[in-house]
Amino acid sequence: MDHSSRPISAAGALFFDDEGRLLLVEPNYKPHWEIPGGVIERGETPREACRREIEEELGLIREPGRLLVVDWAPRQDDDRILFVFEGGLITDPAGISLQAAELRSCEFVSPDQVPDRLIPRLARRVRQALQARESGETRYLEHGRQA
Repeated sequence: MDHSSRPISAAGALFFDDEGRLLLVEPNYKPHWEIPGGVIERGETPREACRREIEEELGLIREPGRLLVVDWAPRQDDDRILFVFEGGLITDPAGISLQAAELRSCEFVSPDQVPDRLIPRLARRVRQALQARESGETRYLEHGRQA
């Protein structure tokens, strides 16, 4: 039996409005909110995947900023390695063009609303990414916690 890990990798970004609120997206294919991003395709770097996903999901052409966290996230089906980048400021939310095939809506929320809006493992990851953004560091996480 092969016990090697072949984790799924994904990349996302934290975007903010001029009031310091975080952009969350509501997928139409699952019941919980997310940060913008998605799965890294074969041959793509995490940064390239993040750039592509932001363009596909939000209609924004943005170069991802600094890497905030890398999180190893165990799951029953497949382990995941998740990269979260600094997305930057969105000064004109009207410029967002949601990908209707995947996203129902988006909303800017205050950082203290994150635990209420995201599933626990993503909320932990985002909380760590927000702290890394403030401190200027990059954090390595295991299941949303500093290892």
